[in-house]
Amino acid sequence: MPLFGLSSPEPFFDNKVRAFWNLQILGWLGWLGLRGVSGFANGQSLTFLVQPIVSAITGFSLTLILAVCYRTLINRRPLVMWGVSLALAGIATALWAFIDAWVAQILNPASETGFTSLLLGAVYIDASSIAAWSALYFAINYFLQLEEQNDRVLRLEAQAASAQLAMLRYQLNPHFLFNTLNSISTLVLLKQSEPANAMLSRLSAFLRYTLANEPTAQVTLAQEIETLKLYLDIEKMRFEDRLRPHFAIDPAVARARLPSLLLQPLIENAIKYAVTPQEDGADITISAQLAGQNVRITVSDTGSGLSGERTDPTTGFATESTGVGLANIRDRLAQAFGDQHRFDAQAGAEGGFTVVIEFPFQPDGHMTIGTERT
Repeated sequence: MPLFGLSSPEPFFDNKVRAFWNLQILGWLGWLGLRGVSGFANGQSLTFLVQPIVSAITGFSLTLILAVCYRTLINRRPLVMWGVSLALAGIATALWAFIDAWVAQILNPASETGFTSLLLGAVYIDASSIAAWSALYFAINYFLQLEEQNDRVLRLEAQAASAQLAMLRYQLNPHFLFNTLNSISTLVLLKQSEPANAMLSRLSAFLRYTLANEPTAQVTLAQEIETLKLYLDIEKMRFEDRLRPHFAIDPAVARARLPSLLLQPLIENAIKYAVTPQEDGADITISAQLAGQNVRITVSDTGSGLSGERTDPTTGFATESTGVGLANIRDRLAQAFGDQHRFDAQAGAEGGFTVVIEFPFQPDGHMTIGTERT
């Protein structure tokens, strides 16, 4: 890998570690060059370079330590970040100035300038250098975070659009529509117009919500649950008592916001793999409550579970499943909440299947786009 990445077609900040070292080395070489040129312009001899070289090495080393500290502080609260950063910069300046004054006194023992004067002169130069370096560090990292957040928003929009198309293919597949319309047709033939109209109205409302909703829409958990109930009402008219849904939603999390139609594929999975294969059907339980600062949603069923032969050893999902629904949920959570989410799916020891989702509780607000520290 070339030191300064000059032969690489990649963007300069594509590799942040390499970009940091490139800027660090080039910056301090430039700083040393300016000190050297200034000294020679004032008639200094070649031995003058010893002091700037030692000073540059000291500044280079101290700013490496500052970079580690700043990286830890950059996403903290502003008061903590700026207060601690200023204190660290002050300590680094004092230490650097002391070393500069000490080296200057050693190299020029006959000088009449006292240590205190040398120290004060070094503080001015070193404080300016530390301040400039720190300002560049924070400016570059905030720029990168802004770019990263913008990129994540763009990926979220693209992912949401793709997820919606996949969702329509997965959730509103011909099998689901055929069964629902066939049930309506049967009710009409049996002249049971009232249940047929009810089922048709529910199907129409569900289709309207799904097709009219924006790909990047956010909804409250209460709205998501109402949509799930609408979907389950349609399916319950087909499965009757074999489908037994249960809801346990803590009112405290009703206003939590999440991507639209995030949970519906989980319900369809439960119907497909728990209710349909069993003569007695299955119970499907949807619960939601606070878990610290997060919202925890659990979707579980009382199906037969997954046998070892039917499970993908790398994902734990059923091998006969296309995986579209679970993959969409995982991707949409990652795009919406970054690494601030949890997604666990596992079969129970005595049957059944459980999915647990956690994400930050942000009532009636915008979802935080996950960002990585740089």
